Amino acid sequence: MDKLLSIWNFIRRHKYSITTLVFAIIIGFLDENSMVRRIGYAREINRLQEEINGYRSEYEESTKRLNELTTKPEAIEKIAREKYLMKKPNEDIYVFEEEEDKK
Repeated sequence: MDKLLSIWNFIRRHKYSITTLVFAIIIGFLDENSMVRRIGYAREINRLQEEINGYRSEYEESTKRLNELTTKPEAIEKIAREKYLMKKPNEDIYVFEEEEDKK
């Protein structure tokens, strides 16, 4: 009974500290909107924003290339020669490939 009384006195003296600690634990770790989850969500949002920016820049580059292809016939010829190895009737094509050093 003496131990129980001493525990009760401890709780009475430190009730605000104990309440604050319990509240911090619930909000920080156990709640559905806990700080741990919020930090994880913030990281995911940043990663997705970077991915969106990458796609946006890729889209802008593709749009620029498409506009160039529709306005300049030289651009179509350049891509046909470089990417698809097409040639004019009296031309020869030489393709040089660089070998990678395997170490």
